[in-house]
Parts: sequence; C-alpha cells; structure tokens
Amino acid sequence: MSAEITRTEAAGLALLHRPGPDTALPLVLLHGIGSNAESWLPLMGALPADRALWAWYAPGYGTSAPVAPAAPRPDDYAAVLERLLDTLGLDRILLAGHSLGCLFSARFATRNPARVERLALMSPALGYGVTAGPLPPGVQARIDDLNALGPQDFAARRAARLVYDAPRRPAVLEGVRRAMAAVNPAGYAQAVHALGAGDLLADAARLTMPVLVATGLEDLVTPPDNARRLHAALPNPIRLAEFSAAGHAMPQEFPAEIAALLGETILV
Repeated sequence: MSAEITRTEAAGLALLHRPGPDTALPLVLLHGIGSNAESWLPLMGALPADRALWAWYAPGYGTSAPVAPAAPRPDDYAAVLERLLDTLGLDRILLAGHSLGCLFSARFATRNPARVERLALMSPALGYGVTAGPLPPGVQARIDDLNALGPQDFAARRAARLVYDAPRRPAVLEGVRRAMAAVNPAGYAQAVHALGAGDLLADAARLTMPVLVATGLEDLVTPPDNARRLHAALPNPIRLAEFSAAGHAMPQEFPAEIAALLGETILV
C-alpha cells in the first residue's frame, strides 16, 4: 500500500511529499508553467511505493517564496532547488520535469551532474534563448493575457488546449483548469521570463547522465518535434517515448502508463 502524500514546507517552498525507504534514491518532480505540484498527484499515486517522492510548488507558486530577480533565468530556479535538496539532506536524486520544469531540471543537472542519477524530461519546453531585451511577442502575451483576464478566466480559456480530447476527460481537464486558476500572476510572470531565457537544447549537450524523453503525439503546447530534437541532442539518451492520444497534460492523462515507463527507465 502506498504511503500517504502530505503537504510540507522546506527552504521557503511548499512541497508535496510521499515518504519511502532510505535504500532507494528519491524522485523529485518539477511541474510546468501553468500548473503546480498537484498536477503530479495522479502520477504520484501510480508510482511504486518503494520510492520517496517530492514535488515542489515552484518559486512564486502556491505559498513558495519567489526568486529574487524580476526577470529570472533557469539558473535562479536551479539554485533554489540546490538549496532545497541541501535542506532536505538529499545528496543524490532522480529528477523529472514536465514542460517548463524540463528547463529547470536540465539546468540543475548541468550544474550538479553528480547529484542526478537519472533524468526524465516530459513534454519539454525548449525555451527561447532570449537573455536580454524584450520577450518574444508570443511569450510576452502569456503575461499580458493573464493580467488582462485574471487567473480564473485565463484558466477557463486555456486549460482545454492542454488536454487531448478534453470533453472525454473531464476530470483531467478540471485538474488542469484548477491548477492554472491558482497561479500567482507575479510568480507566473517570473516563470515566463525564465521560459524566454532558457535554452534546453544547449543544456542537453551537457547532460551526461542517462535521460528519458517523453511526449504526447497530440501535444499542442510543446509539439512532439520538441522532444525529438531534444532526444537527438542528448549524449546519453535512454529512450524517446511517444504516447498516442496524449496531449500536453500527459502525466495527468496517462498516469499509470507514465509510471510504468518511469519504472522501466528511471526507477531502476
């Protein structure tokens, strides 16, 4: 029977935690830009019980303290993750990111290769590599739309785009909408700047640990070609896993299948 998932705090961050034995490396989960730690709950419930799990509310999300810069880079989030793991006493981990969480996961892994045994990058956002000047118009529009609509209307308009065949998956759609409606506009704006500054393909060449890449073939937000380009850039890829009938919210749409994939590739 799986241990209970509880909410806790450490190093100024809100976390979801499921305890596990000290004999196995813990799995740390980083969510995407319009989401929060709760997006991992279906997957956390499907993963084997012999593994401790940690899912952060990223800086500026939930009750987590924001990063300091108004226009941060993935490095700023990686530094927060370093402090969190130090606080938790986790010297070596398994790491998984979804969407924007892939940028933060990869940046952490390039800075701390000895701390990451294996890495999973799902529905990867590649970033835009813009470290100075204005954001690309399509990226800036994320901030402008949230400010104009407010979180509730923003989520109502955007959530269905993340879920393939959303009318047939009302529970998944509601989970995506609820998380998106809970974003803090200031924290979201910081995350958008990190998305603009990130360059996942550049980081990929420096990822020496085994890396799994997974994508949904119906993903409209981070299309499958993102994952294919990322996989091709990796020096030590495990596998490129492509899920048919899966959209951007793939871990919520197919938690059992993603859990099985991680069990075969990451949790070994």
